[in-house]
Amino acid sequence: MLFPPERAAIASAPAIPATFDHLMVTWRPLLPIPGLLIILPLVYLFFRSTWRELDEESHRYRGELLAKGEQDLRPLVAMVMAAVILTLHEYYGGRPYFEEAFRPLLAAFDAKHHDKLRVAKYEDLYSFGWWAFTRVTGYTLVPFGLWKLIYRSDSLLDLGLRTRGFFKHAWIYLLFLVFVLPALWLVSRQPDFGTYYPFYKNASRSWFDYLVWEAMYFAQFFALEMFFRGFWLGVLRRSFGSGAIFAMAVPYCMIHFQKPYLEVNGAIIAGIALGSLSMKTKSIYQGFLVHITVAGLMDWLALAHRHGIPKTFWPPSG
Repeated sequence: MLFPPERAAIASAPAIPATFDHLMVTWRPLLPIPGLLIILPLVYLFFRSTWRELDEESHRYRGELLAKGEQDLRPLVAMVMAAVILTLHEYYGGRPYFEEAFRPLLAAFDAKHHDKLRVAKYEDLYSFGWWAFTRVTGYTLVPFGLWKLIYRSDSLLDLGLRTRGFFKHAWIYLLFLVFVLPALWLVSRQPDFGTYYPFYKNASRSWFDYLVWEAMYFAQFFALEMFFRGFWLGVLRRSFGSGAIFAMAVPYCMIHFQKPYLEVNGAIIAGIALGSLSMKTKSIYQGFLVHITVAGLMDWLALAHRHGIPKTFWPPSG
């Protein structure tokens, strides 16, 4: 039996909305799951022979080490190095650190030299320049340089940097776009897409802003491919076999956190697919082309949706 206070509480409780919009909000976290269940088996079918080759190579390599009584220290060196690099990026490779450490120096220089650097006008561009600089150095010079010092017999070209066979595998790049571009169009219809991209919000101010931003953006993408699909897989493929691809896909997904939800889920597929492509072609270049094609289109579509395509080459004075 319900006593009056309990009946009053039930009566005053808000009605549960049953609209379609509410259902979409409620079930939104599960929306990517069917796509993953459909696409990942297709990725397996396309790359299973590559995964098999990697596992066979790893089996032989580890068997030889065991026969010699040696231990494989490559995972320890590579993954600790990767963890330190990603941690430094997270805490010191973004705008807050730039504002604290470098902006005062640039502003002081401007005050002394008659606004030569125009920090006030290009503050955001300078901060993204720091972001791009830390990614390029952290993803390329640091891991590749340190690895060569530690493992002198390894060729850095074997870490995804060889160009041989590029045109032979160009058709895979086009095939990827056939699947990616429709997904990109769907993502671009999401309400948070138009406000999130481009990262540099003054890209619509002028063609100068837009082109400088895209140059920095594409440079860090090349560095990102060198790190995740070149360095990570190149140094760990013999230790982990195909497992190196799946281990790489986890932190690759995590660096997309804070981006739109559907895009983060897409990074799971992209990490596995682009990693497998790199191992199949022994090159990062097809994956880099896929990446910048998608990234460039995302920026362009976001600007177009809010009528923000630049109209002048130089930004307005003042």
